[in-house]
Amino acid sequence: MIRILLADDHALVRRGVRLILEQQPDLRVVAEASDGAEAITLLRETEVDLVVLDIAMPTMTGLQAAREIARRREPPKILMLSMHDNEQYFFSALKLGASGYVLKSVVDEDLVEACRAAMRGEAFAYPGAMGAIVRDYLDRLARGERVPETVLTAREDEVLKLIAEGRSSKEIARQLTISIKTVENHRANILARLGMRDRTELTRYAIRSGLIEP
Repeated sequence: MIRILLADDHALVRRGVRLILEQQPDLRVVAEASDGAEAITLLRETEVDLVVLDIAMPTMTGLQAAREIARRREPPKILMLSMHDNEQYFFSALKLGASGYVLKSVVDEDLVEACRAAMRGEAFAYPGAMGAIVRDYLDRLARGERVPETVLTAREDEVLKLIAEGRSSKEIARQLTISIKTVENHRANILARLGMRDRTELTRYAIRSGLIEP
């Protein structure tokens, strides 16, 4: 059971998000807060595995709360919720230690997978953020900064290899013990990061990268 603290200054939003989360057998909201300061107070009293923070809250914002939470000796995982498709917020959240950034406009589609990804130690980014990540990567290259040798994560390499081998999303999900939706999210992220459009281009990339034999 993943124990969740949910922080948002709108009671109706909290109620809706809670309903989405608690429809899942492995997710349970054990505490709610109306701002970042209250969330930090509740963390002293309640054991949680994951904190879901709204970006914009009174008294203490989600980003300010994330900074404080990340300083704890054994901090819970952190996810940010926002109505803003904003690169600055997105990168700020990652720098503060958040495992993911979920848009409220698609919270019913993405939040459950984001929670599970965070608990697996994986990052979750909404598809629109991938373009920002690629632009940041290219800007750093242009400035001569040191960047990771690969654009893809180890899990994305696994998914890419199986896609290139012709496996279906269902087969990939079964082999990697993840949901079909998670496979589709990985596929979308891989295509966006590599600037590619279809399986054919992915297969060529996988051959060039040595993931599969030609």
